[in-house]
Amino acid sequence: MTQHSRDTPQFYLTAPSPCPYLPGKEERKVFTHLVGERAGDLNDLLTHGGFRRSQSIAYRPACEACRACISTRVIAEAFRPSRGMRRIVAANTDIVGDMRVPVPTSEQYSVFRGYLDHRHFDGGMADMTVLDYAMMVEDSHVQTKLVEYRAKGPDTGFTGCGAGPLLGVALTDVLSDGLSMVYSFYDPEYRNRSLGTFMILDHIARARRMGLAYVYLGYWVKNSRKMDYKGRFLPQERLLPDGWTRVEA
Repeated sequence: MTQHSRDTPQFYLTAPSPCPYLPGKEERKVFTHLVGERAGDLNDLLTHGGFRRSQSIAYRPACEACRACISTRVIAEAFRPSRGMRRIVAANTDIVGDMRVPVPTSEQYSVFRGYLDHRHFDGGMADMTVLDYAMMVEDSHVQTKLVEYRAKGPDTGFTGCGAGPLLGVALTDVLSDGLSMVYSFYDPEYRNRSLGTFMILDHIARARRMGLAYVYLGYWVKNSRKMDYKGRFLPQERLLPDGWTRVEA
């Protein structure tokens, strides 16, 4: 009888449920657990194969009649921002991002709660409590960081950190070849700053400084109001049936 190693991942398939991205569709996911000493290596491998991480779970779509979800990663060194993106960067020069260990705070949860109530009040995360948020941040067996975005303050030049109010947060995994943006959110009172786009642009700049090739954005879904925006960060690679394929436009 063959005995499976504790480090050998076991994969499971979810039951069908309504698709959160395309109306009238159903989704299924294949998933496995990211635990143990090799969780980081497994997360790297699975991310390269189109999986995403949520806490200690790695998953990817396994829908029977739909292939709309396409894994997307920005080519950091080749990326060139559009004119609109350059305007967003210029409008947010008073914001500093501080990458730190993933420790949840009540201030973060307050911003998170406001973001959900404004942007995703009818979504699957709408009922998340402060304990649920803490689990989202802390339940990771891989190299995970939090990037806090704050307005600059008097001490910014000394500490390198913003001293003003917390404007946005990104939960980010550090992979062997890139940064994977697991989840990001921002204070809806500052939505006119286009902070979602700004945080992606900041991660692309961070990846360059860290010598990493990619920024993984998760799934691009054409014609989905929630997911289509990811196609604007070019050039990028998309995971198609023949492998990662470069897209210029």
